[in-house]
Amino acid sequence: MEKTYNPKQIESKYRSIWEAENLFSSDLNSTSKNAYCIMLPPPNVTGSLHMGHAFQHTIMDVLTRYHRGKGEQTLWQPGTDHAGIATQMVVERQLAAQDITRHEVGREKFIEKIWDWKAQSGGTITSQMRRMGASVDWEKERFTMDDGLSDAVKKVFVQLHQEGLIYRGKRLVNWDPVLHTAVSDLEVINTEEQGSLWHMRYPITDSNEMMVVATTRPETMLGDSAVAVHPNDERYAHLIGKTIDLPLTNRKIPIISDDYVDMEFGTGCVKITPAHDFNDYEMGQRHNLDVINILTDDAKINDTVESAYTGMDRFVARKQMIKDLDEQGLLEKIEPHKLMVPRGDRTNAVIEPYMTDQWFVKVAPLAKPAIDAVKNGDIRFIPENWNKTYYNWMENIEDWCISRQIWWGHRIPAWYDDKGNIFVAESLEEAQVQAGEGVVLRQDNDVLDTWFSSALWPFSTLGWPEKTPDLSRFYPTDVLVTGFDIIFFWVARMIMFGLKFAGDVPFKDIYITGLIKDGQGQKMSKSKGNVLDPIDLIDGISIEDLLEKRTQGMMQPKMAEKIKKQTKKEFSDGIPAFGTDALRFTFAALASFGRDIKFDLKRVEGYRNFCNKLWNASRFVLIKLEGESIDTRAKLSTADEWILSRLQDTKAKVTKHLGDYRLDLMSQELYEFVWDDYCSWYLELSKPLLEDETTKAGTQATLIKVLNEIVTLLHPIIPFITEAIFEQCNTIAGKDSKSLMTQSYPEVDKQLISEQSETEIKWLKTFILGIRQIRGEMNIPPNKPLNCFVQDFNKIDEVYLNRNAILLNTLSKMKTIDKLSPTDEAPESATALVGEMKILIPLAGLIDKEQEVARLTKEIEKLEKQKVQFVSKLSNEKFVASAPEVIVNTERERLATTEGTIADLSTQLEKIGSL
Repeated sequence: MEKTYNPKQIESKYRSIWEAENLFSSDLNSTSKNAYCIMLPPPNVTGSLHMGHAFQHTIMDVLTRYHRGKGEQTLWQPGTDHAGIATQMVVERQLAAQDITRHEVGREKFIEKIWDWKAQSGGTITSQMRRMGASVDWEKERFTMDDGLSDAVKKVFVQLHQEGLIYRGKRLVNWDPVLHTAVSDLEVINTEEQGSLWHMRYPITDSNEMMVVATTRPETMLGDSAVAVHPNDERYAHLIGKTIDLPLTNRKIPIISDDYVDMEFGTGCVKITPAHDFNDYEMGQRHNLDVINILTDDAKINDTVESAYTGMDRFVARKQMIKDLDEQGLLEKIEPHKLMVPRGDRTNAVIEPYMTDQWFVKVAPLAKPAIDAVKNGDIRFIPENWNKTYYNWMENIEDWCISRQIWWGHRIPAWYDDKGNIFVAESLEEAQVQAGEGVVLRQDNDVLDTWFSSALWPFSTLGWPEKTPDLSRFYPTDVLVTGFDIIFFWVARMIMFGLKFAGDVPFKDIYITGLIKDGQGQKMSKSKGNVLDPIDLIDGISIEDLLEKRTQGMMQPKMAEKIKKQTKKEFSDGIPAFGTDALRFTFAALASFGRDIKFDLKRVEGYRNFCNKLWNASRFVLIKLEGESIDTRAKLSTADEWILSRLQDTKAKVTKHLGDYRLDLMSQELYEFVWDDYCSWYLELSKPLLEDETTKAGTQATLIKVLNEIVTLLHPIIPFITEAIFEQCNTIAGKDSKSLMTQSYPEVDKQLISEQSETEIKWLKTFILGIRQIRGEMNIPPNKPLNCFVQDFNKIDEVYLNRNAILLNTLSKMKTIDKLSPTDEAPESATALVGEMKILIPLAGLIDKEQEVARLTKEIEKLEKQKVQFVSKLSNEKFVASAPEVIVNTERERLATTEGTIADLSTQLEKIGSL
């Protein structure tokens, strides 16, 4: 076993072995009674592994490896999403570099180029998943545009259309004027921006009165169909039913009343533009208002309404209209106003509510069974509080726009004749049969929303609509691990489609993870320059490369400089290589049920130290056992019985935490057992036991048994280092070096639970810690031999003292341990307690009392000065009010730590003064 833990070398070796031996295959354990399945939420084929992916993939891998170790037939189904808009943009940019458009290439050739791109560059994220140790069944990797999945999509579309649940209609959608397509809510980022609130005067027909209307989008007035007021607003009651001469047009529009209007906002008068606002559209439907679209596909003023602004870009028209209103005396005022602006996540263009012909799914009939599935317990959300979010959305669900005006994706299986009749079928041949012989058909140019094919993922990947062995074995799947941001876009739709087409829920549990944020609790984003790349944490990255990575493509020099300064401050020497296992342990330890999860690099460093600790402990064990024959039936010492008993307790808690999806508690349990019980205590106890022939064999057997079970327990979290240690353990034991992945996950052995040994070792630890505390408080060197007296002991104390004399002397560095009767006069000593028994350490000759008093006094004075500085800063109201919360909290923590240290040192000073 190498002296130094080298994660890069280990990871490379075992990644290759696992895949070469096909150890992730779902065919393993095929005779098992139980099956277990997780569907990987398919990442975009254009993407790369980000912190959210790495976090969720770690959780899924822990669960998968655990159930595989339980002997279940396990499938973690991998795959990627074709990511319609994102992928099309990638290839369009490549063409643009050659000064070519997709329209010049043509649809068929363009699609061919996308497939070529996928073959060459589409595997980035899967290669990164391999780096993370994801044990997915790579032989069953799927792609949402695979032939089988495409066939499933067509079948579902046709059936829903036949049942009247898919229809084509003209409705408002989110429209990206750069991409020229409808987009989902998930592809719209609402950002708070500084804008204006324009107050415009609308003249009342045949009157000198004016209504003042406030709007953030004055250009939409060309499409106004009414002005609305609240029915209880006395200011405007006399105007309801009258009309307005709409400025800059030749139209008259009615004044209506509606409860939706907020009397307190603005002037209490609201312009209603049904074709360009979702809320206005609903009001327009209630009042049967005209729906007037004033924009073209690229957000220019169209020729629907006669105006001087036709052909102008919407924002150019806005400026001109404001100027014209002002000249006509119809502009009341302009106020600065912060508002939420919807922008396309890929183009950054302002998204328009836009009236177009689209395909929709009538969702309400599908939603009811999906709601019932959660209410009756067929599906459970973890944590349960997400039920309410799910119900709120599903009970108020609106029809789903499933068409996109792009070329890459599942093309809508609908054909038109020259009269506009629609024929929906799975193929042109079937559509032709419907249309009749000789009728010329053209296929719809639109493709389906990516989320449509993703909604079929749990059963289409298993071979549906065919009744395949995988479908019957693994559906319904066991758990979906995903983020709260796609509950509506993906989770709900999978439930609806799974119930409808596969006849059952798609998964039994939905584990909703929190969002990984930076150490200050801020969302990671390129614009903030706080993004961490999981591969950089594994391999390390220099500060120069990190600076370049974080500012690449940034157009604003000031922002780039700010990010560089911030990055240098946080990572002055770059990021060291932590290795995959340390990163995975960090993710598992952070997997609480919180909504936001702060990611601190110090945590990764701590778990890297844990891996080092485990490596060094394993080397110690293997060195001690090298060349020795292990007697598994040898008599065990109390320490051996204790560590085996503690191991059973750990196994029971780990199993419970895994069942509860509390990977954070599982990680903590294993960390504490390995670091504290095994390394800090049992390995130290084993040293004198290995020197004694009466205890040597039992200790050897226990050392290797517990180490083997430790690496098996830890394997789902840190698979690489545990595999390496397991191989070495097998070599020492003379066994075939089979993979740890084929080993059974440890189960509790109740026969090894020993309350007696746990009680005795707890007594022993208290005794040793008492001695160590005295050494620390009195500044006595740890290796300086001490004389010790005990007093007020009982019969059990005597038994324990006699039985553990060697261990006490060795671990506490004792010269003698003498017993004093209750009447014996104790020497001047420092004391500690084990129950009611006193431990007395005579201090004569051990410390210079005056020197120690002087040292402690000086240290307390230094800390008191620091305390004054902290108190002064926190008493400054300006600092507390203006400094970031994380900075203020850090100062408070420093003050609390300083006060605690002062109290501890003061206690020591009092003890020495009383001697």
